Amino acid sequence: MKDNLDDWFVREILVHEDALTRFLFRTWRHRDDIQELRQEIYVRVYQAAQTSRPTAPKSFLFTTARNLMTDRVRRARIVSIEAVGDIESLNVLMENDTPERRLSSRQELRRLAEAFDRLPDRCREIFWLCRVEERPQKEVAAQLGISRKAVEKQVAKGIRRIAEYYFGNSLDTAGGGLHKQHEDEHGQQTD
Repeated sequence: MKDNLDDWFVREILVHEDALTRFLFRTWRHRDDIQELRQEIYVRVYQAAQTSRPTAPKSFLFTTARNLMTDRVRRARIVSIEAVGDIESLNVLMENDTPERRLSSRQELRRLAEAFDRLPDRCREIFWLCRVEERPQKEVAAQLGISRKAVEKQVAKGIRRIAEYYFGNSLDTAGGGLHKQHEDEHGQQTD
């Protein structure tokens, strides 16, 4: 069976190597990762074919590639708009998808990525773990070797700075108005 699978893999999958490589260069922004990404795609396809061989091997190969890229973007600790580059090429279906909604969504995603990228490194890392990966603050504190209170402050700082980027100032919750807030070198807020 193994020899037959190997023959099938060479005949039905490896024959598309050039097309797959071109696709990866077009859709994946991290050029240094492409060879590793291609190998991981091959491993996934080969493992799946051990159980059941796909009826449309080329389609299965490219679907596996898109799924792997989507997984990698999802797992990334630091989101960059470049990582998702050409989101249409990932064939992500959205409800009520129209060109206007896609444009609006891309603009919002870029704006959010810009705000996120402006966060200080430590704040960005903690914010990502707590808000995007939805990990408990206690777990994040233990992983990073800091107090839970420090995690809470960094998450609050991230929320405030992203809001400041969107609205120009942070919201004064007591008075309902807007005012500038600043932080000293220890992360303490001052008016």
